[in-house]
Amino acid sequence: MGGISAGSLAILLVGVSLMTYSSVHGGRILVFPVDGSHWLHMNLIVQSLHARGHEVSVVRSATSWYVQESASHYRSLTVSLPEAICIEEPDFFHSFLSEMLTIQKAGGALSFVRFYWKVLAALSRIHRQASLMGVEILQNKTLLQRLRNTQFDVVLVDPGLPVGALVAHELKLPTVFNVRWVTSGDGHFVVAPSPTSYVPVSGNAVSDRMTFAQRLKNTLYYFFNACFDKYIVCPHYDRIVEKFFGPDVTFYHLLQGADLWLIRVEFVFEFPRPTMPNVIYIGGFQCKPPKPLSPELEDFVLSSGEHGFVLMSLGTLVQCLPLEITSEITAAFAQIPQKVIWRHVGEQPKNLGNNTLLVKWLPQNDLLGHPKIKAFVGHGGTNGIYESIYHGVPMIGIPLLFDQFENILRLEERGAAKVVHATELTQQNFLEAVQEVLHDPSYRENMRRLSALHRDKPMHPLDTALFWIEFVMRHKGASHLRTESFRMPWYSYHSVDVGSLVLAVVGTLAGFVVGSVKFLCFSRKKNQSKIS
Repeated sequence: MGGISAGSLAILLVGVSLMTYSSVHGGRILVFPVDGSHWLHMNLIVQSLHARGHEVSVVRSATSWYVQESASHYRSLTVSLPEAICIEEPDFFHSFLSEMLTIQKAGGALSFVRFYWKVLAALSRIHRQASLMGVEILQNKTLLQRLRNTQFDVVLVDPGLPVGALVAHELKLPTVFNVRWVTSGDGHFVVAPSPTSYVPVSGNAVSDRMTFAQRLKNTLYYFFNACFDKYIVCPHYDRIVEKFFGPDVTFYHLLQGADLWLIRVEFVFEFPRPTMPNVIYIGGFQCKPPKPLSPELEDFVLSSGEHGFVLMSLGTLVQCLPLEITSEITAAFAQIPQKVIWRHVGEQPKNLGNNTLLVKWLPQNDLLGHPKIKAFVGHGGTNGIYESIYHGVPMIGIPLLFDQFENILRLEERGAAKVVHATELTQQNFLEAVQEVLHDPSYRENMRRLSALHRDKPMHPLDTALFWIEFVMRHKGASHLRTESFRMPWYSYHSVDVGSLVLAVVGTLAGFVVGSVKFLCFSRKKNQSKIS
């Protein structure tokens, strides 16, 4: 091998030093998370930013049950609110789910209206409570001055509860969204063109290949979501914006004006749709190789022999289903030769088979990555979906709330999952779904294909997220990637004014031509009359 010249060595050293500087130069980041499962995603990014030398401050409420006040990788800023945000109450989602299942079982149009009324009322209450944090921060001059003195470089916000966007505007700091959902649903609908002809609207579980009736329904959902957002949710934040920023600023423009959107999906899972330069896709950023299981779990898994095992978990928010449903599930599990590991909290279901192990906590990622895993029974949360894709494990989906119906549909459309609705679940149809996924090789083959596509990228999604957050910090924003179209009036955005002018000109020309022809015809007829 030849020696390295002095010039080449100098260039190499400069390149290494620049790379080192860009990756570990410590900045200050202010974080506004959403509690519950959303915090699990945000916390992973916070941990990674801390590991790269950044100083992270996390804003939390005094009643938060997931975002801890003390942690080694961030310092917390605790805000006391007049009333707790209901999603920070541990039993909220369990009681909410029970009520929703009762309504759905009743069936009929009236039950449908009651179901959505309950959902919308709950969302409105959550946003009203969350907006109080904005009031508490913006009217606290001492806290605001403390935030200014810290000289943050960027604000990282989960805009599911978008108070952080208001505070970022007050502090005049660039904003990065770690996002799947905003006040009106899917974040894409705020930042990118979203034709309802082939882009499913939040809450409407259809594919991108819609019939006429589905497109009609999709359009109605879009207007319904837009009206709900404008008249029910946004007023909670609009009042704050008007009070502290004046009439020239609108809450929706603050959302649309974010420098960067880190959206927690990717197109292995998401249906193709238009996007924008400041949208970065980080779906599956939480996925990682499995770690070894504990001796107890490993022994149970290995005892499954050639049949392998099935994993069941309903995520962090909904800890268990009603007893009548769980008893149907256990009766079905008892009839399969596979072992079953089930994360279950609450009253033990009836008909529990010897092959089923109930645990209060389990290492989901490690179990999904075990070679003996055969299928995953889940509710369709984003975390479980992407871990299943990453490890190539087919799913039996029991969607329960919000986006879970759409998530499972996307996997079902790709032949990697089978759905069983909780309100229709019986021992027989659940057993049939489990056996179909276990014995039909197409489910595993399709999921392994998705896994291969998901893994085949130049950079891990978490590294992508960290790069772009640091990019915004280095360049004090990313306005060159952001369209300013949101500032245009609706009639300009949709070119209604241009179309109206064109129609007016065409109409004028047509009227002139018709008038001229009529005049010529009239003149000719008049001349002929004189001659005769």
